[in-house]
Amino acid sequence: MWHLLYNAVLLIASPFILAVLLAKQRCRRGLPQRLGLREGSFGWSGLFRLFSYFGQDKPNKPDEPNKPHELDQPVIWIHAVSLGEVVAVTPLVNELHRRHPTYRLVVSTVTETGREAVEQRLAGVADHCYAPLDFPWVISRFIERLQPCLYLFVETELWPNLLWSLRRQGVPTILVNGRLSTRSFARQQWAPVRSFYRTMLHTLSLCLMQSDRDVDRIVALGAEASRVRRTGNIKFDQPIPVMAEGGVTRAHLGLQDTERLFVSGSTHPGEEEILVECYRALVARCPSAVLLIAPRHIERAESVEAMIRTRGLAVQRRSTMGQVGVLRSTGPRVLVLDSRGELAAIYREAVVAFVGGTLVPIGGHNLLEPAQWAKPVLFGRYTDHCAEIADLLIQAGGGRRVLHADELSQQVIALFSDDEERERMGRSARQVVEQNQGALQRTLDAIERLLTPQQGASGSPLADRSLPLMAGRS
Repeated sequence: MWHLLYNAVLLIASPFILAVLLAKQRCRRGLPQRLGLREGSFGWSGLFRLFSYFGQDKPNKPDEPNKPHELDQPVIWIHAVSLGEVVAVTPLVNELHRRHPTYRLVVSTVTETGREAVEQRLAGVADHCYAPLDFPWVISRFIERLQPCLYLFVETELWPNLLWSLRRQGVPTILVNGRLSTRSFARQQWAPVRSFYRTMLHTLSLCLMQSDRDVDRIVALGAEASRVRRTGNIKFDQPIPVMAEGGVTRAHLGLQDTERLFVSGSTHPGEEEILVECYRALVARCPSAVLLIAPRHIERAESVEAMIRTRGLAVQRRSTMGQVGVLRSTGPRVLVLDSRGELAAIYREAVVAFVGGTLVPIGGHNLLEPAQWAKPVLFGRYTDHCAEIADLLIQAGGGRRVLHADELSQQVIALFSDDEERERMGRSARQVVEQNQGALQRTLDAIERLLTPQQGASGSPLADRSLPLMAGRS
């Protein structure tokens, strides 16, 4: 029943879904491929292909992965929605490649930023493809083309037709680094919704969750307890970013030796305005302070820059620094980071760090990126997406929660003025990272249970789909 109802609703909503995806610049580029069409623009020819596609008995095969694999070369498909998920899963993919060099690894994403992260971080390790939209005719052809022997997906990205199809094909599926936010869990408490989720969760071979809270929630939604395990958060096992030769440095940011950087990462609308006012208060007490704002979505950089200028502050974007004929500002100013892949390393230069998505109801972003550099971490009240990490940082004294704009200003000014307290907080933040590592190894151990090589008819390693499942909490 749920299959029929879900696909009926999906078909009715498909024009709206396509319109939303077309409107989002970061999702637009991969849309033809996600529909099983050839890459190209959405001109008249593209629209003709799109409409004719829905009437085909045998839709075009997806472009990606671009090259067909050997028939006896097993494929592991890893799905990571966007940049944050790709960053989290990169160590896992690298280790799978090291342990199983005969397997082909394919990482799918939804956004262009995710694609760029895969190509930058996993070059030579994994191929990239855009994830197929959950239309049954697209899913079936995609699976037929890719022929995965194992499907891994990050942080509860549940797509019904995909999971149902993989189950029918006998492909094991593993939820990696799983979590369920309070808001999403509350929405799923309505009995019909919970029943629908149960049909999806019963397809999963393993659910590897970040915390005990996440274990309890996914079991309450209908996952079989014997298939659920708490493995921890693999973000604790992220390697410290290495500054590649030619990478961003203080000099690239135009910073003088005496200037001190306040880094605000992954910010959203409504937060940048608060941060600018906080910086005004800070620079009145500490004239050598410079604010760096890294919008979560860099396509907003122009509007962020305009907002800062209207408040009478000097501003410069990272993309213009170092260009011939461009003068670098000195004195109080705001830097806008409009480049990808540099924020995690830039936290190294921070005196104090603020992580965005927390002063507005987003749920928070990666609090561990500044913590691993031993920096004091500030964040707002909205930390549902990183609740366990926020609690650990607060308990250890490495992070502080600020509830409003005035409190943020007070905390930043106090930390800029107190070297001893700032260093103590930084050490505590780093200890939180070190003391909670090990999730990557536990996750790999669980995956190995479904990847133990057996000799198939051709003598090549194949996934053993009959192995017993991991049970209970660790």
